[in-house]
Amino acid sequence: MSEKKIDSTRRNLIVATAALSGAAGAAVAVPFAWSWWPSERAKAAGAPVETNISNIAPGELAVVEWRGKPVWIMRRTKEMLEAIKKADDKVTDPKSDELLQPAYAKNENRSIKPEYLVLIGICTHLGCSPQQRTAEAKGEMGADWAGGFLCPCHGSKFDLAGRVYKGAPAPVNLEVPPHMYLSDGTIVIGEDKKGA
Repeated sequence: MSEKKIDSTRRNLIVATAALSGAAGAAVAVPFAWSWWPSERAKAAGAPVETNISNIAPGELAVVEWRGKPVWIMRRTKEMLEAIKKADDKVTDPKSDELLQPAYAKNENRSIKPEYLVLIGICTHLGCSPQQRTAEAKGEMGADWAGGFLCPCHGSKFDLAGRVYKGAPAPVNLEVPPHMYLSDGTIVIGEDKKGA
């Protein structure tokens, strides 16, 4: 009987040692694996941000954060896209000649896909965050207002492509960040590997 006790003790010792070794391995592996994920500091410094845009309704504006800045993603309606064309003679830089957008967004709509506008939501005057004003704000914004953005700090107005209106304190259009589509419903802000 004493031999069986010794054998079972030895077996228990081996099992316990293996269990402790596995736990120690996991204790080392988990922090190591987590170290591969970008930290909050890395994300704030510019790590790309992936976001779902499939739930943005036409005419709606969603806000995500990238590099500590608000990034607007607006799903424009056909009426909004038509309003952009009508604002050409009212904005300072209608052709977006100032380099505040990637080459693939230097077009009439300042976007990859006309339906979606992606902008950094910071006024180019003194860094305030403009607010969306719909076409219904004609009394407040003027009879020819078709919608866009108003900076509450000093009154700079931007159209639905982020182009600044003439006479506004803001010197240039709102910035379009680098971005790309992973699918019809997913966008990555801060990365544009293929340039489109």
